[in-house]
Amino acid sequence: MIITHLVTHNGGFHADELLSSVILTRLFPQAEVVRTRDAAWITPGEGKIIYDVGRDYDAEAGIFDHHQRPNPVREDEQPYSSLGLIWKHYGLDYLRALEIPEADLEDIHASFEQSFVLPIDLMDNGAMNPSVAGPLTPLTLSVLLESLKPVFDNRSSDADDEAFAAALPIARAFVEASITKKAAKRRAEAIVTKAIQDAGSARILELPMGMPFRSAIEATGADHLLFVVTPRDTDWSIGGIRISGDSFEQRADLPAAWAGLTDAALEEASGVKGAKFCHNGRFIAVASSREAALKMAALAVEEAERTGAAA
Repeated sequence: MIITHLVTHNGGFHADELLSSVILTRLFPQAEVVRTRDAAWITPGEGKIIYDVGRDYDAEAGIFDHHQRPNPVREDEQPYSSLGLIWKHYGLDYLRALEIPEADLEDIHASFEQSFVLPIDLMDNGAMNPSVAGPLTPLTLSVLLESLKPVFDNRSSDADDEAFAAALPIARAFVEASITKKAAKRRAEAIVTKAIQDAGSARILELPMGMPFRSAIEATGADHLLFVVTPRDTDWSIGGIRISGDSFEQRADLPAAWAGLTDAALEEASGVKGAKFCHNGRFIAVASSREAALKMAALAVEEAERTGAAA
C-alpha cells in the first residue's frame, strides 16, 4: 500500500508525535503530514498512517494511538506512547533507511528503544516526571522540544502547525545524531577490541584516532589497561580510563606533579621533551609527538604502580 498521508492531532504538540513524525517522514517522504482531529481523517483508511490520535492501536489498520483504555503496554507493563508504537513497527525500516549495517540493526533498535524511546514514552504517559533530572530538567529532550511550541498569546490560526513544521528538523537532528553515534560506537568497538588484542598485557592502549573505547575495554575484560594514547590533528593525547560511565573516577590519574602545567614547565616536571599540557584534573595530557605521548603514558603507569594509585 502506498502511504499518502501521515495523520496526527492538531493543536499543541508533544515530543512523542513529533518524534514519530521524524521516523515516518523519513520512510514516506512523499506523504503529507495532516494535523487534525476530524473524524474522517482519524478513521483508518487506504494510504493513511494515524498516530497519537484516534483512540485505537491496530498496526494492520495503520492506527497507533495510546490514549484509549486499556492502553498499549510492553511485556514488562511499561506504557507505550505513539513514539514507542511507531518505533516498534517501523524502527527497523527506519534504521535501514539510515543505512545502518544489517548486522547492527537489532542491537541498535533495542538500544535506541531503551535509551531514547522509552523515556519519551514514560514521560508522555506521566509514568516518569521530567523532574527526576533535577536541575537539568529544563534540558531534557521532551521539555526542549515542547519549548518550541508557540507562546500563549500567539493567536494565529496557523501558529501550532507552523511551530510543528519548524520543530520537525530539530527533532530529526536529535534522533539521527543519536542513532549515528550508536552505529559509530559499534564500529569503534571493533577497532578497540583489535587494539586490545594487539596490546596484550601492556597497560597502555594505543588507538589510531579518538573514538569511544570504554565499552570495548569492559566487554573484553581488559582491567589491566590504565591509559589510552591517541593522535589528534596536530598532537597526541594521553587519557585516563573512567571506572564507570557515571563516574569521573579513573583507574589511574596522571602524576600529581604534572597537574596544570604546560610546555617548558611540564617538560621539566615530566622529563619528556615535547610534553605540552596536563589538565588540572589529571585525566588528560597532550604531547607534540607519538614518542613523547607514549613516554608520558609509560611514566604515568610507573607512577600509578609505584604509589598503588591504580584502581
